[in-house]
Amino acid sequence: MPRPTPPRSERLAARLAVLSRGARGFTRPGPEPRTVGSVERGAQIVAGRFLFRGYMVEAQGRSIWDLPLPDDPEFEAELHGCAWLDDLAAEGSARAGRLSREWVHDWARRFGAGGGPGWRADLTGRRVAGWIAHGEMLLEDVDPATRRRFFRSLSRQVAFLSRRLRHVTEGRDRLDALHALLLAGLHLEGHERHRDRAAARLAAEADRLVDAEGGVAWRNPEDLSEIFVRLAHAAEALRNSGCQVPGSIDGALGRAAPVLRALRHADGSLARFHGGGRGVPGRLDAGLACTGRARPAPDRAMGFARIAHGRTTLIVDAAAPPEGSLSSEAHASTLAFELTSGRRPIIVSCGAGRSFGPKWRRAARATASHSTLAIDGYSSARIGGEDGWLSQAPRDVRMERRRDETSTGLVAGHDGYVPSHGLTHIRQLHLDQAGRSLSGEDVLATVEREDEAIFDRAMEEAGQRGFPFAVRFHLHPDIVAQKDEDPGSVLLMTKGGELWVFRHGGRAAVTIEPSVYLDSVSLSPRPTRQIVLSTTAVDYATRVSWTLAKARQTPDAVRDLVHDENPVLA
Repeated sequence: MPRPTPPRSERLAARLAVLSRGARGFTRPGPEPRTVGSVERGAQIVAGRFLFRGYMVEAQGRSIWDLPLPDDPEFEAELHGCAWLDDLAAEGSARAGRLSREWVHDWARRFGAGGGPGWRADLTGRRVAGWIAHGEMLLEDVDPATRRRFFRSLSRQVAFLSRRLRHVTEGRDRLDALHALLLAGLHLEGHERHRDRAAARLAAEADRLVDAEGGVAWRNPEDLSEIFVRLAHAAEALRNSGCQVPGSIDGALGRAAPVLRALRHADGSLARFHGGGRGVPGRLDAGLACTGRARPAPDRAMGFARIAHGRTTLIVDAAAPPEGSLSSEAHASTLAFELTSGRRPIIVSCGAGRSFGPKWRRAARATASHSTLAIDGYSSARIGGEDGWLSQAPRDVRMERRRDETSTGLVAGHDGYVPSHGLTHIRQLHLDQAGRSLSGEDVLATVEREDEAIFDRAMEEAGQRGFPFAVRFHLHPDIVAQKDEDPGSVLLMTKGGELWVFRHGGRAAVTIEPSVYLDSVSLSPRPTRQIVLSTTAVDYATRVSWTLAKARQTPDAVRDLVHDENPVLA
């Protein structure tokens, strides 16, 4: 498959950028890197294993620019974006630093004159920011000629990015490009003219991306975190340079900080919904530390409801999914929840499959890949074809809080199955004040007379056999699950030594089935398990109740085991 080249207009801009005057250095000591990469992914790269866009390429001893490329141009694009610099910096070994220098200076030699697939405005923004942020590491012990080539290439890329900025796609790509231009204006000799313009446009972009409630319209928690971190680092860079931070940037940070706190579990990871992952450990903490903002987390943020008691957090997707072009990475996850106890995730979503290719990406977006109820063969929203947009998604999603002296809970419902079956999914969740017991009830019911007519027609089409459905509880891979002597119970042991017991006392079948955990830092989908409650809806209302509680012998707080110990159920 031939490698695609940038459009003619970008190739021309890249050639013109060669005429720009090269910087000779940073205007002040190089900025300290503020981005935080993945130690695990950095270790994979050092070992010669490159996982991008769902493709694993093993090529130890080769330059990253000589890898055998799969038939996906986005794999090559990720290489030229140089985000792997963060991961190598996080890995921190001398070999990781040496590889970073070799590959960056090799890029400048091969492509620095304006050729190659990396001269795309979106990739250039990420690459420029990475080179500036890791400038000290990249220039360590290099000879004068290499240093001059580095700054000459960097100047050309900044000139190219400035010319092509208006063509960068709105959203994170444009934010990254503006962030790169701001860093260049603050730190790169001869490019001071970019500072004020980039700061003003970054402020406008912050206002556009972060809504009045502090979220993003496409409801991806990790994307909001990345936007927040970029803005926080930009604000810190301006302050450290003695410049005023635009009010719109400060305002966006102030709105987003409490929302992000509401989207974090007890272990600091983000809720994994709508294409977002758990976040790189430490990255959001670094961003929050830059802003110094400590407003309390709201009970509901960006459509997610959060309940926290003791060491336990529960986060529920309690709103309709995004629509139209905003839904290209959204999931059919309405009323799904995740639960974490201390440092240990217990109930999870399968995650975003984007890193493992198109088939995993599509499968991960289905309702059955989340911890919620799904009618067999259906998702609460339909996933489109080539564009991947969601359609026929829930329109009416309601939620109300319930509090008393013993627990905090919620009652929520959505109408995603009304058009096809006449059934509304109603879910109740109650977490006790000690964070030791979660009780739940899932109901499929007709609500209006019109719903009963739809249900009756669907039943007739199904030969009066009813509608099989399942309530799923996907488990984190570190959880050991085992059926108890009671056929309606499942024992769950965390790696930290906590014993939880899942119980169902009704007529639904309780089984433990295979599942997967999709994490972008893993070499492949991680096998795990799920608890499945299966039954059939044959009436206007079908109810399934369950509980998940710490065993009585498990103390409120336990000492987590060291990393390589495995829990054992006797």
